[in-house]
Amino acid sequence: MTLHNSIKQRRIEKNITQEELAASVDVSRQTIIAIEKGNYIPSLLLAMQLAKFFKIPIEDLFSIK
Repeated sequence: MTLHNSIKQRRIEKNITQEELAASVDVSRQTIIAIEKGNYIPSLLLAMQLAKFFKIPIEDLFSIK
């Protein structure tokens, strides 16, 4: 199983940079890059913060395939 996410697409739709998103959830830009590329699985807390930032359920941001 692999964890997939739609962070990059949602970020682009919202017209914000990786740096702006990182600052909003208090992580580094490198962390956002790694999550978008699928190289890093965020903690539950960070996943929840990202979902809250985008104002969507966590299941709409992350999926297992």
